[in-house]
Parts: sequence; C-alpha cells; structure tokens
Amino acid sequence: MSAGLRTALERSARFTRAIREHFSRTGYVEVDTPVLSPFLIPEPAIEVFRTELLSSRGGGPDLYLAPSPELWMKRLIARGSGSIFQISRSFRNGDFASPLHNPEFRLLEYYTVGGTYLDSIAVTESLFSHLLGTAGPAAPVERLAPPFLRLSMEEAFRQHAGIELASCQDAQSMVRAGAGKGLAIPADANWEEAFHIVFLTLVEPSLPLEKPVVLIDYPALVPTTARRKPGTPWAERWELYIQGVEVANCYTEETDLAALERLFNEEEERKRGCRVPHEIDREIPRLIAAGPSRCSGVALGVDRLEMLFFGERDLGGVIFFPLSTIIPPYPATD
Repeated sequence: MSAGLRTALERSARFTRAIREHFSRTGYVEVDTPVLSPFLIPEPAIEVFRTELLSSRGGGPDLYLAPSPELWMKRLIARGSGSIFQISRSFRNGDFASPLHNPEFRLLEYYTVGGTYLDSIAVTESLFSHLLGTAGPAAPVERLAPPFLRLSMEEAFRQHAGIELASCQDAQSMVRAGAGKGLAIPADANWEEAFHIVFLTLVEPSLPLEKPVVLIDYPALVPTTARRKPGTPWAERWELYIQGVEVANCYTEETDLAALERLFNEEEERKRGCRVPHEIDREIPRLIAAGPSRCSGVALGVDRLEMLFFGERDLGGVIFFPLSTIIPPYPATD
C-alpha cells in the first residue's frame, strides 16, 4: 500500500469516527437499518435500484436499494427509540452526471426527538465545530466554521433573482416572474418546475461562499414531509450549502395524518412517470402521525462533507472506488 493511500484511508476513518463520537457523546443512539426494502417512500425526483429476491421455489418479490434510511429510522422513532443517528450506504440511480454525485454514497441521518428544524441548526453547528479538529491543511477552515449564515428562501429570491417569492404562489405567476428575468421557462411548466429553474439558475449559484449557509423556510408548494409554518406559504425546512455545494436537508416532521396521506397519494401518482417504479411504504404516514408530536430530521452527505473538510475538488478524492471508474463505458440511450 502506498503511503498516500494509507494516509487517505486513515484520514477518512478519523473523520467518520469523529462523527460517531460527536453524536454518541451528545445523547444520540447509533442505529443500523436495512439497505434492502420491499417498499420505499415515493420521491418522484429520485430513481432507484431494483433487484429480486430468489427463493428455493423460483422467483420472489422485487426489492429495492434504499435511497436513504429514512423509512426504517422513522419506524424506530415511532416505536420509542428517542433521538438516533446513522451513517448508511444509500443508493440513487442515474446519479452519474456530476463530480459531486455517485450512485452509491454515505448518508448521515440524525433525528432529534422533541426538536424542530431550528434546533437541528444548532445540532449541525455543534457537529461542525467538533469536525474542525479533523480538517486537512488544504481546507478553508473559515468557510466551514460555525455559526452558519441564515438566509430565508424568500430573501434569497429577493436578493439574487429580484423576485418576490411570496407573490408567486401559482404556476402562471412563477413562470411569468422567471420569464421576466430572461429565463427560458416553458409556458406550460408547473409551479415546481418553474421554481426550480429560477432557483438553480439565479439563486443557488449566487449564495454566499464565505461561510456555511442555511437556506431556510422553503416554499410549502415544494412537496415534502416538512411541517408547514402556520399562516405562511413556507415549510419548516432548510438546506445547508458550503462553498456553493448542497450538503444537508432538514425538516420539522409533519405529524398530521391527513396531510401526510394526501402528500403520499400525490407523490405516488407523480412517481408513475419514473423509469423504475416501486412499491410504496403505506405505513409511514400512520407511524409518523402516531409517533412523537415534534421531531426534526437531517440528511447529510458524508462524502461531500469529507470532500469539503479536506479541500478536495470532487468526490474522487474521498470515494476510493467511484462507480464511473470501475464500470466499462456503456452506450447512450435515446
């Protein structure tokens, strides 16, 4: 083994160990949940991997590689686990197009029972403070250190796109606002499509780079299991950006059964357009509604975080066998 590889392996082990040490000493219990599942949460934006369980009698049911451990961790929470965390192997099909994506990746999820999305900001800042001791010499420590900058989605659209997001609560107004900024948005785009074109073109590339940025209070029109902020068009959700790279997503979990069932029905219908259909986890809405009245969950990409903490330019610096380097070239399809 070369000295360089040995150093990289030791560095990665220290980083992962530091994450576990932080959560264990702050009262979270580490869990280890299945990677294979006979059903998943409907997420139309995510394509999944499907496989088949073979039995002694021949073919068996389809199974799926979980894109996150969420469905199993929420089951544990509903059964009274308290605050928990996990570093899991997660899988998302089709993620080949960027040096910041790999179809198999490490995902850190942590759930704070009794906490809200605002409490999870403090939890994440505490984690970063602990991890700074592991940062490599090439890492821009000042761009990683808490406290995080907080910027609402409403203010981000106002500053970087010149759009009053609260006034764009239907497809026509969102399309018109984006087109007014010179963006090519199809006239028949739905609200979410138009929103994401504006966000990805004008807002996300303009976010501050000098500190971690928590982009807070997402539009409730973006369908998620985040609790809605009463009396507002916003949801209790944030995403964390470091040097322009999105690394984490957080919700205060919705616990209203009717709202959850409505969301799952709508997302199941949208999921029909995906290339890999899958069975739907129909128990989760009921389990969430019957669980703690307040809980906040964060999903954080460990590979991306390690990349940033060690000053690497892409995931190739922290994933030792990225899929793009170990599979033969395959022909493009129409």
